[in-house]
Amino acid sequence: MNKKLIVAWIVIFVAWLMGSFVIHGVLLRPDYMQLTSLFRSDGDQQQYFPFMILAHVILSGAFAWIYARGAEAKPWLAQGLRYGVAVALLTSVPTYMIYFVVQPMPGNVVVKQIVFDSALMIILGTIAAWLYRDAGKAASIRA
Repeated sequence: MNKKLIVAWIVIFVAWLMGSFVIHGVLLRPDYMQLTSLFRSDGDQQQYFPFMILAHVILSGAFAWIYARGAEAKPWLAQGLRYGVAVALLTSVPTYMIYFVVQPMPGNVVVKQIVFDSALMIILGTIAAWLYRDAGKAASIRA
């Protein structure tokens, strides 16, 4: 594990946690407040918050690691956008669709979850690409 990966992991962790708070704690909070029977109470959620932190540590580490392994000698912004879309299609979109099937979540809330979380994945992909913007160039020089 190199220094660049550790830095990317930390930066993506902070950005992901902050983005998730904005999405689920601010933007979707009014929707969630109308669905209290589907979620833990605020007090109960706090009891399990360490698992939220651990989940974001795992997510951000995997996100940074996968990007680092695939960085190419191509324009970093396009790579980041493409990576964010791919991750959204692999995670956010199908996850919320599956939740919709098994949990009585209103369709309009699911659409918001998909759109907001997909936008976050694209932002995170762009951040990862920016952090690794010189990695692809180094790989092409060595080749």
